[in-house]
Amino acid sequence: MRHRGRGGSSPPTSCRRCRRPRRRLLPRDPAQHRPAAREPACRVDLPRARCREERGDEDGALPRGFSSDVSGIERFAELVLEAALPYAAAVKPNLSFYEAFGSAGLASLERIRARIPADVPVIADGKRGDIDTTSIRQSIAYFDALGVDAVTINPYVGQEALLTYLDRLDRFAYALCRTSNPGAADLQALRVRAAWDGDGAFSAPDEPLWARVAREVATWGPGGTVGLVVGATATEELRAIRSIAPGLAVLVPGVGAQGGNVEPVLRFGPATAPPAGARAGGGLLVNVSRGIANAAIGDGAAGSNSELVSRLSDVAQSWSVKLPVLP
Repeated sequence: MRHRGRGGSSPPTSCRRCRRPRRRLLPRDPAQHRPAAREPACRVDLPRARCREERGDEDGALPRGFSSDVSGIERFAELVLEAALPYAAAVKPNLSFYEAFGSAGLASLERIRARIPADVPVIADGKRGDIDTTSIRQSIAYFDALGVDAVTINPYVGQEALLTYLDRLDRFAYALCRTSNPGAADLQALRVRAAWDGDGAFSAPDEPLWARVAREVATWGPGGTVGLVVGATATEELRAIRSIAPGLAVLVPGVGAQGGNVEPVLRFGPATAPPAGARAGGGLLVNVSRGIANAAIGDGAAGSNSELVSRLSDVAQSWSVKLPVLP
């Protein structure tokens, strides 16, 4: 039985494409906080390697012998899945790399999603967020039509507009907080004045915008349905965010190709309070994408599918030593 949405009717109980039974990642009773198998934010905290579902790297590079159209990208994604799934806690497809090909790309994404086993959580990385009526349709598109388990969202529109994500007790949302890109500080580091509530009581200090986002989002998901995105390139901010929101699960991109280091992420990333802090690894999920995919691209050498899978698998296995999946 699925959590009923605002419209009053239950969404489908199986993925429309692959007809797999849907999985509840969080208990219906938020107070229980019992982790489900391979639950991305709580149960599966430190992934051994995160699969890359994008186009080889951020510039769209692919190994020699792979066409640059959607069929070549899908073929490479299938090899990455084959190599990395034995070591992966979750899979995070970047939606834009499929949307760039229009309907053919979306169809490819659906086929890729259908290849991922039911016990491996899928996170749709789309940074979605809009007024409430649009957000409702977005959540249906990803949670129900595509059948993913979690999404990344933009908190700029505020809690009210994002309730359609937060109210789904069987799904999860990661809100952007401090991103890993070089220009993140342009807006995220802007100072926000101290705040007082309606009764005149002090509620928040003068602080950077990323800190205020963490403080606000920590009040949004009492059912344990929301976490934060904090880049590995901002370890001092990650450390501060942990003191502001000690109970939230955190998704950390930026390790490897973007220059982020694993060690400080493992030191500061795990939650220290419930709900995420009650689980092994403290709700920490670390993304490794190009760190795996580039193993098939770096030297530009062509190879058979089995050779590429072997090369990718070796790199994924090496990441699994640094980032083990915790039971």
